Amino acid sequence: MIWMDYNISQAGTNFRVEGDWPGEVMGVQKDGSPKDHWLYKPGDTFRVDDKGWLVKISD
Repeated sequence: MIWMDYNISQAGTNFRVEGDWPGEVMGVQKDGSPKDHWLYKPGDTFRVDDKGWLVKISD
């Protein structure tokens, strides 16, 4: 069994990962202050490898 703490929403060929509050996965705490870690952030670029992994290619 796989448990996920996030939801994945898809619209056409686009998708996004949503947390419990807006910005959770992009480094924003519930109170709006920045977190020191994130799943991804605006400007990040990924490619998909042959095994389906999203590989970050931007700094």
